[in-house]
Amino acid sequence: MQDSLFDDLPPPPSPPAPAAARSSAIEENAPAKPRRPARSGGGVHPIEPDAGLLALAAALPPHLRFGGSSWSYPGWKGLVWQGEHSESTLARQGLAAYARHPLLRTVSIDRGFYKPLTVSQYADYASQVPDDFRFIVKAPSLVTDALVRAEDGRGRAPNPAFLDPALALQEFVAPALEGLGAKIGALVFQLSPLPMPQLHRLEGTIDRLGALLRAMPPLAPTAPDGVLAVEVRDPEWLSPEYEPLFAEALLSARATYCLGLHAKMPPLEEQLRLLRRLWPGPLVCRWNLNPVHGAYGYEEAEALYSPFDRIVHPAPEVHALLARTLAGITAKGQNAFVAISNHAEGCAPITIRTLAGEVAALQGHRPPADTGSESDADGNDAQAAAEEAAQARTGNGSGDGPAA
Repeated sequence: MQDSLFDDLPPPPSPPAPAAARSSAIEENAPAKPRRPARSGGGVHPIEPDAGLLALAAALPPHLRFGGSSWSYPGWKGLVWQGEHSESTLARQGLAAYARHPLLRTVSIDRGFYKPLTVSQYADYASQVPDDFRFIVKAPSLVTDALVRAEDGRGRAPNPAFLDPALALQEFVAPALEGLGAKIGALVFQLSPLPMPQLHRLEGTIDRLGALLRAMPPLAPTAPDGVLAVEVRDPEWLSPEYEPLFAEALLSARATYCLGLHAKMPPLEEQLRLLRRLWPGPLVCRWNLNPVHGAYGYEEAEALYSPFDRIVHPAPEVHALLARTLAGITAKGQNAFVAISNHAEGCAPITIRTLAGEVAALQGHRPPADTGSESDADGNDAQAAAEEAAQARTGNGSGDGPAA
């Protein structure tokens, strides 16, 4: 069963169908999503997707959802929406346009990490997206950080609310369930780096984490696709000593591990060991930061990659293994929620389009000969950027999955 998690890829593709038949199949299999809203006098309008983008979206497994970490980036002009918009305008009005992009079927809501969100805030998000859209939501640091921190991020004192089940339910899980309902994908408890004394007694923290997860109500009655997930920022969680205990805690609550692609954590192939212990089950992945910047390189990446409209640091080895993993998991009917930050390679929408193409290629998809054009000149620039990123990865195929 563990081998099948990564090694049983979809069967070889059938011979290409005639063009007319392919077109019919695309329309028949494409998710029923309102991707082209009626125009109004103002607001944020989505791009008009070209034929290649529509075909790619239709070729992806229905259980696979890609998205970004938030959506308020003016540099996504021509990639996600048309025209110039300020960050504040996109924060207020951009989600509806974002959610109509054929490849963007999830998004990570990170702002709740800093301050718990209310039912009405969650409900407002849910009202702006199609029925098949799913949210990835980070739990508030109130319950996921072992320290109370100063404004500069330095720990000041122990946090008495760390891993408090009652607060986790009251400030996170219950409001999310009520406000997002069936549009919940993953509720992620991202545990901040632990102070050294707790790392030396990690089994106690794992016990408390398991108790918190088991105290949460089942998500399925309200959110059939919903899953609780845990992301960590200390590699000790995946050490031979603690990984089995961590896996047991997750399994006891039917929760999963969130792959955290971040310089503070081991590379993807090492993190996949834990997913094998949890198989079968869904996949949650947050690709947060390119390791070239180091464990504390967020500000460096922010400055270098802004305005997030191009690929700066391609990571073909991550693409190859992640694409193979996603293809294998979704081929078994499991959900996969993947949130990609601009800090992964420089531009999340281009990373997503390239990764989506690699997953689809593993299933035999070949892009149409004529992919058409975007809705304006900005779209042409965006398409060129995507093609440039793909060329940077030439020769990196599907890659080999990790050894069983």
